[in-house]
Amino acid sequence: MLPASRATIPPQQRGEPWFEDGNVIVLTEDAASDVTVAFKVHRGVLARHSEVFQSMFELPAPTAEDVEVAEGCQFVRMYDRPTELSALIRALYDGVSFQYESIQDFFHIAGILRLATKYFIAHLRRQAIRHLLETWPHTLDGHDRFIERALRSSPVGDLSYPYVHPVHVLNLARETHVSIIIPSAIYILSLYPLPDIIRGDHPKLNVEHPSRPSNQLSACDLQDYTLVYQHRIDLVMDFIRKYCCEREPAKGCVGQPGLCQKAFFRLGSRLSRSWVVRTGPLTYMVQVIDELAKDPNVCTMCRRTFKRDVLALREKIWAELPGIIGLPSWKELEEMDMS
Repeated sequence: MLPASRATIPPQQRGEPWFEDGNVIVLTEDAASDVTVAFKVHRGVLARHSEVFQSMFELPAPTAEDVEVAEGCQFVRMYDRPTELSALIRALYDGVSFQYESIQDFFHIAGILRLATKYFIAHLRRQAIRHLLETWPHTLDGHDRFIERALRSSPVGDLSYPYVHPVHVLNLARETHVSIIIPSAIYILSLYPLPDIIRGDHPKLNVEHPSRPSNQLSACDLQDYTLVYQHRIDLVMDFIRKYCCEREPAKGCVGQPGLCQKAFFRLGSRLSRSWVVRTGPLTYMVQVIDELAKDPNVCTMCRRTFKRDVLALREKIWAELPGIIGLPSWKELEEMDMS
């Protein structure tokens, strides 16, 4: 129950932070758990970071009969999750240093991003987005680092890196209007079988937390998943056919006549029999470059040219990824979300 006018806040309802010299009490009630938590803070600190808070605190003086007062301070009722409001207020006072070592770290970021968006706190919103981009990147180099970390990281609490399910990432992005992480999240989601996504029984989807986004794939994201899933398969098949099976020797080929071309055909034939529907083309292409480099039947010039062409193809694929799901370029997305 919320405290009555001019009441005292019970110790068990005092949240963190609680400043004895604070001049306003922010009180919130978690509808899901029916838990009421109060934070005694300084209105000037919150108001300087958010016009929403500034307007909220422009209330009549506490001497007015109709103003609710507790602990000698005017208090303002809010309707945010207590854990998220606590994290936001502490970030405004102390700054925030995001980590990403477990799924709990993602939920912490989600809570701050959610409220920073709601209360128009631009610097915290940008900081949260920037940290999410370290895991769900907008650059090809960032994607390669993502894959490298995924391969070398040990599970945390039985959850493999990136610890959180892409469905949670997508739903957070939609909820907070952050578009720049969507293409990367959709691409990773396309590696998951659709029946598994629809069942929603992946361990990453079932971790309970107050800040957990929805674990259901929206109709919009189901469409994007389908587009990228098919696009990813087409990329792998076109790569095998055009860049391997049908590849001509490079200009200046120094191998024996026909030997390099035969080697490319054998490579393509082997790849066509071994790839699977969960193959990620961007990583796959790097692996093929490394495989070809070990083939003694391919001359130095043909290996060098193949590597150059495949790396250029990867850049092109990455640049076009947002457009596959109807989003603007990476540069435009960056300007939209980070300006």
